[in-house]
Amino acid sequence: MISISIVLRAQFYDLDPMGRVWHGHYARYFEEARCALLDHIDYSYEQMLRSGYLWPIVDMQIKYVRPVLFQQSLHVTATLVEWENRLRIDYQIMDADSKAIITRGRTIQIAVEEASGETLFVSPQILLDKVQKVLA
Repeated sequence: MISISIVLRAQFYDLDPMGRVWHGHYARYFEEARCALLDHIDYSYEQMLRSGYLWPIVDMQIKYVRPVLFQQSLHVTATLVEWENRLRIDYQIMDADSKAIITRGRTIQIAVEEASGETLFVSPQILLDKVQKVLA
């Protein structure tokens, strides 16, 4: 498997009225880690589009274990778990200091051919090649 971790700090604008990070911002934290992972395998969203494929998220699951507080430093890890037929990326958000798990989640993306709008049931060869290159 291929993993990448990024470090984030919870900002004031992420807070809800109760002083915790609003639940919807966790998806953004996942997105930041996912983009870093895609950059790592050399297949960013721009490269996906140039290769003729769109990769919409069709499923997202999030398990909230602990709240994120203002100015809390976080390690967000994205791990590529499946890539042959779809992209499944698992996420873990941990407190940077205590290493306590805060949130776990996953997203599933499928390839759609941009020109035809057709869903592919097998990942395009360009993705398979890029993943194999990183795994080698």
